[in-house]
Amino acid sequence: MRHAQDGAAAAMNAVSRVLVARGKHEPQELENPDVSWGQRTRDGVWAPTRDGQRIHIGIDCSGGDQLPTVLRPSLRVFVGVEVDTDIVAQTTSTGVRLLTVLHGPDAPTEFRFPLSLADGLGLEAMPSGSYDVVHLRYGATVGRFYNPWACDSMFRPVKADYVLDGTAMVMRVQHPGSFYPVVADPLYSR
Repeated sequence: MRHAQDGAAAAMNAVSRVLVARGKHEPQELENPDVSWGQRTRDGVWAPTRDGQRIHIGIDCSGGDQLPTVLRPSLRVFVGVEVDTDIVAQTTSTGVRLLTVLHGPDAPTEFRFPLSLADGLGLEAMPSGSYDVVHLRYGATVGRFYNPWACDSMFRPVKADYVLDGTAMVMRVQHPGSFYPVVADPLYSR
């Protein structure tokens, strides 16, 4: 248990430093009754769409059976999801953030988030690198996976993007040569 607490503290420290440096325009952690977290890492989260439906975002990782360290109902840390990798998960007023913390050069460069969309919803790639969740009948955007950003401990940008692999959103983070920890931010919002 001590390892999980130390890992959670290290991940939270890295995320806090980066979010403070990025400024006040970042989505704030907030309790949201429309967001439901699973018990284990791989269970992921159910998040709302603008049309009242929900999507499921899983976390596909080698540490998928682990329990999170729950700091508050709106904040949990998944320690050791992969080699040298933790996820700080925040509930926001309109969705969720899965702040991925890479602690060293052995951390993976790809992170899989399997998606389950409600009937009648699909994903559409945007020119910005984001993906919209679209109501297929009406063409309306009901949610968005914002283009991920990443930076290292010197606050230098690190290249991050998404690719779709079947029903999984894959975040790629090109972190070799970075100063660790590196923080990457997948953000979903309705």
